[in-house]
Amino acid sequence: MAASYTAKNLSVLEGLDAVRKRPGMYIGSTDARGLMHCIWEIIDNSVDEALAGFCTEIDIILHPDGSLEVRDNGRGIPVDVESRTKLTGVEVVLTKLHAGGKFGGGSYGASGGLHGVGASVVNALSSRLDVEVDRDSKIYRMSFRRGVPGIFDAEGPDSSFSKKSGLRIDGKVPKKVTGTRIRWWFDQQIFLKDAAVSLSELHDRARQTSFLVPGLKLVVKDQRDKATASEEVFQHKGGISEYCSFLASGGRNDADADQMDMDHVLSDVIRISGGGSFKETVPVLDDKGHMTSTEVERDVHVDVALHWGGGYDTQIRSFVNIIATPKGGTHVVGFERSLTKTLNDAVKTARLLKSGDEDLAKDDVQEGLTAVVTVRLAEPQFEGQTKEVLGTSAVSRIVANVMAQEFGGFLTSSRRVDKARAKIILEKVVAAARTRVAARQHKELQRRKTALESSSLPTKLADCRTDDVERSELFIVEGDSALGTAKLARSSEFQALLPIRGKILNVHKASVGDMLKNAECAAIIQVLGAGSGRSFELEQVRYGKIILMSDADVDGAHIRCLLLTLFHRYMPELLNAGRIYAAVPPLHRIEVVNGGGKKNEYVYTYSDQEMRKVIADLAKKNKRYKEPIQRYKGLGEMDASQLRETTMDPSKRSLRRVTMKDVQAATEVFELLMGSDVGPRKEFIVEAEGLAQARIDA
Repeated sequence: MAASYTAKNLSVLEGLDAVRKRPGMYIGSTDARGLMHCIWEIIDNSVDEALAGFCTEIDIILHPDGSLEVRDNGRGIPVDVESRTKLTGVEVVLTKLHAGGKFGGGSYGASGGLHGVGASVVNALSSRLDVEVDRDSKIYRMSFRRGVPGIFDAEGPDSSFSKKSGLRIDGKVPKKVTGTRIRWWFDQQIFLKDAAVSLSELHDRARQTSFLVPGLKLVVKDQRDKATASEEVFQHKGGISEYCSFLASGGRNDADADQMDMDHVLSDVIRISGGGSFKETVPVLDDKGHMTSTEVERDVHVDVALHWGGGYDTQIRSFVNIIATPKGGTHVVGFERSLTKTLNDAVKTARLLKSGDEDLAKDDVQEGLTAVVTVRLAEPQFEGQTKEVLGTSAVSRIVANVMAQEFGGFLTSSRRVDKARAKIILEKVVAAARTRVAARQHKELQRRKTALESSSLPTKLADCRTDDVERSELFIVEGDSALGTAKLARSSEFQALLPIRGKILNVHKASVGDMLKNAECAAIIQVLGAGSGRSFELEQVRYGKIILMSDADVDGAHIRCLLLTLFHRYMPELLNAGRIYAAVPPLHRIEVVNGGGKKNEYVYTYSDQEMRKVIADLAKKNKRYKEPIQRYKGLGEMDASQLRETTMDPSKRSLRRVTMKDVQAATEVFELLMGSDVGPRKEFIVEAEGLAQARIDA
């Protein structure tokens, strides 16, 4: 490190260098999620042409060489020269950050591409990008390598390349034919090796867009493997009403949706539309190329589809200019606030709630609700380039006003059909509110009694939500580091977590007083809530299963043994009832390499012997695996998905039930291993070591 710090130490990244240096800033990450975001950027540009009324079909093609191509029959990227940069429109769009037709130039009223960096970012992160534009009866062509314009002497990203700016005319087309074709290869220097295109995500996005832009035809062609080549066409004319029905039916097609059990359908899809306007001061580019702060008026169009079913789950999908906002934003805030208020006003007017009853809560009105909330406006403000959250504050007020007027009008309509539908919805939300209040009161009255419940439960306990003891599980987790991963991996509905620090007190040698003074032992007894020793009551235990989850090493086995000693001495009824389990975390993860563009597989093994057997089987099948093989030193080394799949998910995990068929024999073993007499324990260890060595030699 240099002691001095002067201007020569500063770096200035020009053009697209900033994108390649910090790709995560523009696409979120360099894994599969970031790769898919690049695809959305190019597709959204074509969809914007459809929103503007100039595009009717978009083709998305996955080529065998790993490249992707998006074709549309829109107006085509401008090919004339832009006056300030002296570059053609194609080169400006694909090489200049914050350049495009969506900054108030009049080309688009409402669009998904807003920041002017989408196409240029994809270009910067591609080892090769080819663009063809049909305009003015000609085919214009241009190529780029990592954002630099030039000419390739052959197909593919690895062919020779020479730098050269400008468009080339590459043929002729009929006068009325227009459109854009962009084909690119993702740069392996940027994206992770395991980053891959998800065909299912492409299908979901194309289907979603076809609902949001009625009449637009989207074709997804997977040509990566001739044996599994496929082509899916997505086109819907019913708009978000049809989309709402699709979501409410669990993603089934129209024919299946018609066969849904009508007992679970409380209302037809309710369509709410309206709009409003607001003023904001924004910088506007004048004729001289200067940015001037100007007050402009923005029009906002709101379109909402609602459907209540007889279930309990809630689905709210939100969009801004057909761009999905999975994390919500101001439009969702306005929708949820107004929905709750409007239904509260309606049930009070209908006198379905008494004066002393609690108001409807957000969860009450959204029980069984499927909703699609869309807004369209020029230049919305998003929080970041990934556009997951809408930040334009005025939209919240406008959406709330539209919901209050239009949905409120529906609930108070004098039409016989609307009155019947409204009555069913109001009765549904009132029933949900009463159930919520009754459940809370029942929980308060039926608080579990425990020997130590006079004080509050330990703050480090991450409890579950269910009151069903038989279904609930308590994981006693080794260490705070593993606790963080386990919180993400668990199902909080029925799985509770209690971390312990290191090795607890050896209660086989300690007095009852010392045991109760030990923080870890006291926490376990307090959380289980059934007392200890002679006062222990099995029916008062708060969880159906107690699962000991420690590392798959010697220390983990020691901790497990200390915990079992505690249960054996002070809560043996749990062992007799078979309610104590030991989790079985894996020791190794083997990544099996699959060819043909298929995703790699992961095989978990639980011992060195099993790992060697798996490796031998792979060798027989001529399958490769990545080296070195990952060996888990502890639970904290797993991410949440791995821990859930291998150790916590009831449908996939393995548990060892700890029982006491022979209590006397178990008592003798605990005395041997955990007692104060060292001699017999030493002999046991030496003998076990000799047996283990004999197995290795054999």
